[in-house]
This record gives sequence, structure tokens and C-alpha cells, in this order.
Amino acid sequence: MSTTIVGGGNMGEALLAGLGADVTVVEQNPSRAAYLKSRYDVSVASLEAAVASASTVFVVVKPYHFAALLDSLAPHVRPGQLIVSAVGGTPLARMEASLPDVAVVRTMPNLPVSVGLGTIAISGGTHAVAADLDRVRTMLAPLGRVIEVAETQLDAVTALSGGGPAYFALMAEAMIDAGVLAGLPRPLAEELVLTTAEGTGRMLGAPDADPAGLRAAVCSPGGTTIAAMRELEGRALRAAVMAAVVAARDRSIEMGR
Repeated sequence: MSTTIVGGGNMGEALLAGLGADVTVVEQNPSRAAYLKSRYDVSVASLEAAVASASTVFVVVKPYHFAALLDSLAPHVRPGQLIVSAVGGTPLARMEASLPDVAVVRTMPNLPVSVGLGTIAISGGTHAVAADLDRVRTMLAPLGRVIEVAETQLDAVTALSGGGPAYFALMAEAMIDAGVLAGLPRPLAEELVLTTAEGTGRMLGAPDADPAGLRAAVCSPGGTTIAAMRELEGRALRAAVMAAVVAARDRSIEMGR
């Protein structure tokens, strides 16, 4: 079955990298379109042509472009097609109002789908049956873990796993700067932080992994790490992270309105 990706930005490219062959891309920026065509050996076509030939259409654009795109997309969709949205903060009801009688599945992938280690939450619309959700799971399985959730949970998913790579990247950036402040050359600090992040991620990805247990295992009595933990707790790291995720969730809800 042929697939069209509408939108060739970072997330569109991440999906493209994982979905592989028989994909057509719709990208309005000529230089970006040329890059995607060269890099992934895919077809680049107009919206009308790409949608007409597709059995599944992934829509991966910025939320502020989505309303205009829906108006352009509506005349070209047909019964039997599956529309999969990866647009944050856009409810299924809004899409279905513009695309009546078409199966729509809303998804929230995060950027690690580009390396096959993503998390993708999915939620089906009014006309999406079990077979449609199974189809989406099958297509997205090579990109990471696919989890079905209620649409009411997608704003929180957007805040937590959608934004999660940015939160971890910020922490890594801060740790690299801390290493420099502590006297290490920046290249060495970068190597230490990034390899530590990779190893810790693998440990936390193991079955029955326990973040609190891992942290406790590193904190020897009276040692260096527990001293660092006291500083982080004293500066309200947990509260800051919680507030950030709730702020992102609230922004997603606001965008949906």
C-alpha cells in the first residue's frame, strides 16, 4: 500500500527515515524537497497527485498550517483512505469536520522515531475501525513502541514524550557545561555526558527498569552523587520538571481550542 507524507520538516523526515520504500512526500520548500528526494530516494509530488495515489496519508505539519491544509486536502481524499495526523494540539473532531466519512487516526510520535527508538501514541477517530488502528501499528512498529491511548490523554502525551527529547537534551547540555565549569575540556565533557546518556537510556529501557532504583544504586552513603542529589532537590529540579510538563500539556489544550 502506498503512503504519502505531507510535510517534510524534522518530524516528517523522521517518519520518512523509518517508513522506507514506496513513500511520496509533499513539501512546498523546493530546497527541502530536493534534499529529501536525494537523501531518501523518494518521490516528491503535489498535494493533489500524492493524495490521489495514496492509501495512507500522514499529515506532519506545524499546527498553525493545519487549518489551511485541511481545506486543501479535503477535495482529494476518498472513502477507503486512511488519514494519519501527527499534528500536535489538533483534535480528531476538527479533522473529521473537514474530512467527513474518512478514517482518521491521530498520533503523537517523538523525534527518536528517526532511529527506530521512538514512542508513538495513537488514537482512532469516529470512522476508524480496529483494522485501521492495526494498520497504523504495523506501519509504525519499525519506528519504535506504538501505544494506543484515549484522545483525552494525547495532550499529556504530547507534553511528556513529544517534548521529552528536548528535556533530556537540555539536561545533557547543562551537564556538558557543568563538566566544563568543573575543569574538563568541552570535547571530553561532551563524550562523557553523551555516552553516559546512551548507557543510562539502555538500562532504563530494560524490562522492569526502575528509575528510582537506578538512582539509588548510584548514590553511595555519604558519597559524591548523593551530594549532587541534595543540590538538585534543594533547587527544586523535580518541581521544575513537573511544572514544565504541565505547562506543555496546557499549551497543547489551548492550541486544540
